[in-house]
Amino acid sequence: MNYLAHLHLGGSRPDELLGSLYGDFVKGPLHGRWGPGIEAGIRLHRRIDAFTDAHPLVLRAKARFPAGRRRFAGILVDLFFDHCLAAHWSAYADEPLDGFTARVYRALADTPELPGRLALIAPRMAAQDWLGSYRDFAVLEAVLAGMSRRLSRPEGLAGSLAELQQLYRPLTEDFHQFYPQLQAFARARPHA
Repeated sequence: MNYLAHLHLGGSRPDELLGSLYGDFVKGPLHGRWGPGIEAGIRLHRRIDAFTDAHPLVLRAKARFPAGRRRFAGILVDLFFDHCLAAHWSAYADEPLDGFTARVYRALADTPELPGRLALIAPRMAAQDWLGSYRDFAVLEAVLAGMSRRLSRPEGLAGSLAELQQLYRPLTEDFHQFYPQLQAFARARPHA
């Protein structure tokens, strides 16, 4: 899953929100480096990634892409599922998306030391409303361009927006079948 889903599943307290996002920026053993709530969020993030990567519905979604794209299918599915979550937010959350994203951005702004690359991107994330903008499919083009710049083989994502557009309906169905299961998994697992 990508940023929005991890944040949505991570919990409502600021430390839980931060931990659920830190999971993409903090690698290796934790050893008390962060507070207990943040470390619980990082561990949940890692469990969500493992559950997602092995889930048959996610594997089916990845297999929908042409063979030459499969190496990057995980990135595309994660991104597209965040689009689906944002576009259908009210089906999965009680709080409006704008209120939720405002809480996330406030938690980031109120944290004096963010880990690594997150410290660099958090101000842009908030200023450009990355999380809320996922609801607009057209935004994925800019997101994919940004991801391409960080890859050792940037050409790997070339043309992928057109593939996402062609696969829009089946991938959306995959998301709607998968996300409730992921929500149940996140709720059932201990956060410590």
